[in-house]
Amino acid sequence: MSMLTPPGMGGKYRITGDKYPRMRRGRSRSRIVLAVIASVAAIGLIGWGSLQLVDVFTGGKASAAGPGPADCKKRPSASPDAADPADAKLPAPAQIKVNVLNATPRGGLAKETADELKKRGFKIGDVGNATKAYDKKVKGAGVLLGAKKATGAALPVLGTQLAGAEQKTDGRAKPAEVDLIIGTKFKALTAKPAADKALAALTHPKPAPSSSPTCS
Repeated sequence: MSMLTPPGMGGKYRITGDKYPRMRRGRSRSRIVLAVIASVAAIGLIGWGSLQLVDVFTGGKASAAGPGPADCKKRPSASPDAADPADAKLPAPAQIKVNVLNATPRGGLAKETADELKKRGFKIGDVGNATKAYDKKVKGAGVLLGAKKATGAALPVLGTQLAGAEQKTDGRAKPAEVDLIIGTKFKALTAKPAADKALAALTHPKPAPSSSPTCS
């Protein structure tokens, strides 16, 4: 049996010739790990490059499509319970003294109107005919006359009781005392339910809708 015959073959198989099979060394584990890392890095770079191209061709609209978490933190929505500082300046009806003056030829309007205002919680001052400056000269439903400081206080509160009344100011010093001068087109005060609703909306306005973005 030849020395080249593998043991146990019994001479059945022989290896002839002067060339021998070569045994390859297995790939080292470190090379495999490096290859995997390189592949992942390449995929990441391709994805990042694609996003940059999309941003370039869309003019950055993708990033501006919606607010991010930072925007939500910077723009808190208005609380419904937040009080408007202007509300504190509005007096209650009991704090307003109303002089009811009749500028029409119809008799009894001043007293009837004063009695109704008293029922609605207003204090009543002088009741009678209008001065010469307004007598027979008020064409609308009426004129509400008060001090300049009453513009954002007593006048709008009294205005809830007579829809369409014109508001004017004069040089008086008492902002809590106003005149209700009854005009030609006056029929009656605003119905109490509607007046109460208008007064509530004036003293407790609903908060404006928030413009801040909705965050999930």
